[in-house]
Amino acid sequence: MAAGHTITIEQGTTHVRVIRDGQVVAESRRPLLLRETGLPVRYYIPPQDVRTELLTRSDTSTHCPWKGDASYWSLPDAPDLVWGYEEPKAEVAQIKGHFCFYDTEVLAV
Repeated sequence: MAAGHTITIEQGTTHVRVIRDGQVVAESRRPLLLRETGLPVRYYIPPQDVRTELLTRSDTSTHCPWKGDASYWSLPDAPDLVWGYEEPKAEVAQIKGHFCFYDTEVLAV
């Protein structure tokens, strides 16, 4: 990590639901909480708690110097709503295969 940049990941117990157009897309009581310097807390949800049949893989990808290359998924009316790291860097290996949603879509209940 760069000086002053930190990432921490902890097992959460927060009940997180992702609802889009009245439909539950994901619901979990075991999200990983990723805290990164300068960014809001991100909830990384295990794939078993995501309705992956609703998602379509996108051609979009981005690179984070600290986490690696992110892949994206879309809903029919929401392009690139979801991202995840299929091969994250070793320092954040816990998030491998988990899905993250933009925080406007995540409700901690």
